[in-house]
Amino acid sequence: MRQQGLLLTARNISVSFGAEPVLDRTGFSIEPGERVCLLGRNGAGKSTLMKVIAGEIRPDEGELLLKPGARVARLPQELPRNYPGTVYDLVSDGLGELGRLLGRYHQLSAAVADSDSTAAVLSDMERVQQQLEALDGWTMHQRVDAALSRLALPGDMPVQQASGGVGRRTLLAQALVQQPDLLLLDEPTNHLDVDAIRQMEELLLDWNGALLFITHDRAFLQRLATRIVELDRGTLRSYPGDYQRYQQTREDELAAEEKAQQQFQRELAREETWIRQGIKARRTRNEGRVRALQAMRRENAARRERQGNASFDLQNAERSGRLVIRAEDIHHGFGGAPLVAGFSTTIMRGDKVGLIGPNGSGKTTLLNILLGRMTPNAGQVRLGTNLEVAYFDQLREQLDDSRSVAENVSGGSENVTVNGQSRHIMSYLRDFLFTPEQARGPITALSGGERNRLLLARLFTCPANLLVLDEPTNDLDMETLELLEQLLVDFQGTVLLVSHDRAFLDNVVGSSLVFEGEGKVREYVGGYSDWVRQRPQAAESQPKPARAAAPSAVPTKPTQTPARAKLSYKDKRELEQLPAVIERLEAEQESLSATLADPAFYQQASDAIQQTTERLAAVEAELERAFERWAELEQP
Repeated sequence: MRQQGLLLTARNISVSFGAEPVLDRTGFSIEPGERVCLLGRNGAGKSTLMKVIAGEIRPDEGELLLKPGARVARLPQELPRNYPGTVYDLVSDGLGELGRLLGRYHQLSAAVADSDSTAAVLSDMERVQQQLEALDGWTMHQRVDAALSRLALPGDMPVQQASGGVGRRTLLAQALVQQPDLLLLDEPTNHLDVDAIRQMEELLLDWNGALLFITHDRAFLQRLATRIVELDRGTLRSYPGDYQRYQQTREDELAAEEKAQQQFQRELAREETWIRQGIKARRTRNEGRVRALQAMRRENAARRERQGNASFDLQNAERSGRLVIRAEDIHHGFGGAPLVAGFSTTIMRGDKVGLIGPNGSGKTTLLNILLGRMTPNAGQVRLGTNLEVAYFDQLREQLDDSRSVAENVSGGSENVTVNGQSRHIMSYLRDFLFTPEQARGPITALSGGERNRLLLARLFTCPANLLVLDEPTNDLDMETLELLEQLLVDFQGTVLLVSHDRAFLDNVVGSSLVFEGEGKVREYVGGYSDWVRQRPQAAESQPKPARAAAPSAVPTKPTQTPARAKLSYKDKRELEQLPAVIERLEAEQESLSATLADPAFYQQASDAIQQTTERLAAVEAELERAFERWAELEQP
């Protein structure tokens, strides 16, 4: 049952950062218990509106009215940089000073568990404990523990070692411990795997507070939203109901708007022709009609046109051979834990294959094996002929912050070649909805979705007949997401797609490779929904096996296992730090290997060549020792 009255009301809100306002004297309201999805193009101002509601930005004009006593919490998109504490510390920070006191108590408890703890540590812990008792801090302590348990978070993990998925869940837990009346979620599903997204859906469906959330995940949106609010050209419009109802209503509105605009332009053109008639017409002209024309001119000048749809296209290479990839009895793992065991598949030209599995299950590793970039521990991979591969990996694909948007795509050239034709870089970027001002500007001014579009713009300058996409959909607005989806469906080449977007998988792929734990990778016909219907029902009721992560990702640490209970505090800390060590060594290994692969490198002095070669050997030895130590600490 909803409470009476409005929880939040925004009236005539305006915010401007440039020539055109992001919010233009607009308003809306939220009732208690509503779940409202905020939609809009990348850069339209959705995150700005979130910050206004959270009190982080003051509007240039207008008022924001919150029900007396109501609390608002916002889930940011990024973890705080260089945060020095643990997951527990960051979650408890949501409670302010009391939370920081809880964090201090948690740190001291860990120190007391160390046999080297001193009397000073015990004394400090006793003092903090007394302060918590005086402030009823144990109630808050239980609230933090409940949030950690509900979201399966490793409280002792340093935030700097947290994977993207753990980071998102940590920020959500921080918001929930505040028990807000209104929770603001900005792209909450980014970096979460499918299971984590479904768990978040269940949690938010059970939660009694009001939600205002931004998402690109259509399945998440469809399941959660009770109303949709769209931000378009500075104005907010409300659409009761779910996403499917919104789509139909919005399509009808846009058609009516276009028809009205065409009628307005015809009337304006007719009046402009009339006012420019000869002397006789000017002598007899109606002054009221002249004033009406002047008003039409002002209205036309003030009209903000809806931004056009993206219109980019894939650049096709020559056709590959009929066989693209054949893998036979692939086995691969790290530290004794199998990622892939006994996997075989045949991928033919034109196949569109999805890879589904938890974060850290080995999807990116398997991609690299299938592409011949990594040699499996056992088994064989055969690649077809005439393959031209374009690989999108937004976590590793780097943009140069010191260069403009245009320079990041063209490398400083005025033109790019697309499908055999030279195009000016400004014209090409316009297809990706970048204005000339944005194209000349720094990429630091871009939103997350705009950066993703820029990565796609750079990728699509490369001819390809095998397109490999590792999480391409994060932060894209709905229009761009749906265009990319259609391009992949129409693409004549082969597609390998890693995604946690269930609707995207359903609409694009014809088969799915699913990581089911303990090295089992099984192939199913269809996308995500097809797999859910086909998978063994027993798999849902059985506890999930511990997952080993690919060396390029931060391993997920199980929170409660018999093995962990036997480790000393120092060993636990070492185990937590090993993923960062492995990641650093792998990055150096990759850099040194690239250097040694460059023919120009061997034109320098022999001492420099030998020094680099020896360093690579040393790094590889360190990496092997790190993996061995990780396996040793992970074993029961």
